[in-house]
Amino acid sequence: MAENLNFYQIPQDAFEKLQMDAGLLLKAFDLTAGTYKNEDIICATTGGINPACVAEYSDFAEDVDNAPNNLMEFKHLDGWNCTLSTTGLDVSLESIKLALGAADIVENKVVMRRTLKQTDFQDLFWAGGTMDGGGVVILLRNALSTGGFSLQTTKNGKGQVTLEFTGHVSIKDQDTMPMEFYRLEPAGDTQTRTANMEDF
Repeated sequence: MAENLNFYQIPQDAFEKLQMDAGLLLKAFDLTAGTYKNEDIICATTGGINPACVAEYSDFAEDVDNAPNNLMEFKHLDGWNCTLSTTGLDVSLESIKLALGAADIVENKVVMRRTLKQTDFQDLFWAGGTMDGGGVVILLRNALSTGGFSLQTTKNGKGQVTLEFTGHVSIKDQDTMPMEFYRLEPAGDTQTRTANMEDF
């Protein structure tokens, strides 16, 4: 048996890969250049940004007599529930429309609709830096607001808008999942590593 095994050690490059600060919520991001434009920042945020992606499974052996739970041969991947949520500090008409989802800006007001349009879905990006000078970018495809509009105000404080988006698969491209993960190498490196669902 081996002696002096240090199971408590962390990878030597762990510090370099730490994600720092809250990051930005963006309408567009140039993955090739690793840059964004100021006009693509959606809003100032508070409390950070929370992207999440959870697989949804069915167990086909669930109602089979004498079959144990979680047989891998009977497990079926139904899909991915990919979301991105944050708290915004912007009550512009554009931010309210984005939070509502099925809505339009008409002159100086936001008008909700009874119907959903394909244009209500849009790609969103979250971009954050890492300690080594690189970054992480998460793309939420075909995002639609599923949290609605909610404004919380306080006396002598900032009004806060809750934002929650869910990514969707398109019927035109059913093999493209709603969330993608990118690793931006530090300045000087020209490669951008794309992480797909299969990598996780």
